[in-house]
Amino acid sequence: MAKSEFLQRELKSEIQRLSSLYAVIVVTGPRQSGKTTLCRNHFSTYHYINLENPSTREQVLTAPKAFLEQHADGLIVDEAQHLPELFSYIQVIVDENEDSNFVLTGSSNFSLMQGITQSLAGRAAILTLLPLSLSELGIRVQEKGTDTILLNGGYPVVWTKGIPVQDVAQNYYNTYIERDIRQLLNVKDITRFQTFIKLCAGRIGTEFNASALSNELGVSVPTIQEWLSVLEASYVIFRLPPFFRNIGKRLVKSPKLYFYDTGLACFLLGIENEQQLATHPLRGAIFENMVVLEFFKNRYNQGKLPHLYFYRDKSQHEVDLIEEKGTKLYAYEVKSAKAFTKNFIKSLGYFRNVVGDDVVSTQVIYDGENDIYSSENGMVNFRNIKFED
Repeated sequence: MAKSEFLQRELKSEIQRLSSLYAVIVVTGPRQSGKTTLCRNHFSTYHYINLENPSTREQVLTAPKAFLEQHADGLIVDEAQHLPELFSYIQVIVDENEDSNFVLTGSSNFSLMQGITQSLAGRAAILTLLPLSLSELGIRVQEKGTDTILLNGGYPVVWTKGIPVQDVAQNYYNTYIERDIRQLLNVKDITRFQTFIKLCAGRIGTEFNASALSNELGVSVPTIQEWLSVLEASYVIFRLPPFFRNIGKRLVKSPKLYFYDTGLACFLLGIENEQQLATHPLRGAIFENMVVLEFFKNRYNQGKLPHLYFYRDKSQHEVDLIEEKGTKLYAYEVKSAKAFTKNFIKSLGYFRNVVGDDVVSTQVIYDGENDIYSSENGMVNFRNIKFED
């Protein structure tokens, strides 16, 4: 087995801050994003259990309150969504013992959050850990080519253990389909659902059209919506909503689709190496996915919700990414090209003219070598993104 290298995660400082304020820390995120490694590293003296193990679940259920009380001074419960009945016991213990400390992790946002909102509201700090960000990878992204970065995605084992991304993605996909989906959905035709996921990969960076997918797959629109919700709850896909701000009905209303990992997206598209990716018609969309995802990672790693959108009106004027901070708007165009052209800033200028002075920054994020840091029509290589405070 390859020796694993530990990478510092940016979420660690937020975990440290909140653990002094809350008795319960909840860390959600995709499978294999590093939740267990982070929590066991940071809370190294805590007792650890993994509820993926059926025998562990059975053991805990024999006397749940007694077990939790025994380890109330520090307990990590991995994949806690498997035993939501524990949350009520944790609530009682936390209310009775102010020195108790629990860390819960989970890869099913729906199951985990449902139990937490019912039993631990106001008692738990909730954080999200996504796969590795470019800044967490550090020097590695300076040393690797763009296609390698896109193909590898952000799952830690690819970077720290050197496991080929095709193996990681295939095992992730098989495990997810065979286990998680069967738990969350009563899918009679699993082949059709597999086709649905692959069709979503082919629609990266485009507006989600449930009717079109319904017709293509031969299932109802409500079924498509349900399947998409499960992919979101399982941290496979996320939606980027359209931007609205009192500028009428000119704007589109459908969200755009992206994947939480570009390595998994490449796998679903049948892209096996950098040579295939370099000439693939969706390379630009995958590059856009990576950049948009970096903004989500930056927000979640600070323990903050993302206020991120895209802009498109009926005349097809589009800006790839809008970040809203109070009344201020930061607009970004994402281009996979290495050479800058004036056409890159055309939509940014249009957006500034339509929205007005609230647009405080317009930037192009691309793959070129020259960085120009400017509040108006700046340009920056994706490896050097400077996020606004």
